[in-house]
Amino acid sequence: MATTLLLINASARREASGAGMRGSHTRHLTRRFVSRWRAARAADAIIVRDVDQSPPAPVTGRWVDAAFTKPERRTPWMIEALAESDVLIDELIAADLIVAGVPMYNFGVPAQFKAYIDNVVRVGRTFGFDRSREDDPYSPLLAGQGKRLVIVSARGDYGYDRGARLAHLNYVEPSLQTVFGFIGISNIHTVAVEYDEFPDQRLQASIARAEAEIDSLVDRLLAGATERDAA
Repeated sequence: MATTLLLINASARREASGAGMRGSHTRHLTRRFVSRWRAARAADAIIVRDVDQSPPAPVTGRWVDAAFTKPERRTPWMIEALAESDVLIDELIAADLIVAGVPMYNFGVPAQFKAYIDNVVRVGRTFGFDRSREDDPYSPLLAGQGKRLVIVSARGDYGYDRGARLAHLNYVEPSLQTVFGFIGISNIHTVAVEYDEFPDQRLQASIARAEAEIDSLVDRLLAGATERDAA
């Protein structure tokens, strides 16, 4: 059974690290992930979405009006307002494995990735809302589909992991775990490079650790995919 992989890159740096003076560590690691996966499973489909090169339009009042109008009552302008959102959601629904390269910008996600989130977290498509359930009106519509998410990040400083010195300032992995968990994607793995503003042995060691973590993670996920194929 083929796996569909959705690759999302959000870094403003267009080149991967190693290819330029100020290349992107997240692009380097997502490329490594996909190359290793493709080498083992060449038949799997890979959807590529670069939200830096093609930023999703920010949500507007018209978008909100359209999203909260029942599909059968939407006018042509409403359908058009949601067209990009529909494409992004269709890609997410089609994916079994999502690999998202999301660097830390000012403690949070890049603006273009926030626009992506706002387009895919949508009532009636990725989450449900039922006013009759007053205590818990929300329901994740992508739950139970076996989707897995890999968040690949990079930070200029160091110590953003849970329990470390700057963990309280990390609004990347924790916020994405909340957002994707809300729509039903809770099988989440994280890998990050730190020390980007310290171009010395500490950065090189962090990159090497992240590369090893990517390789190990790909191997584990490949084993799981093989087990599902055999089931």
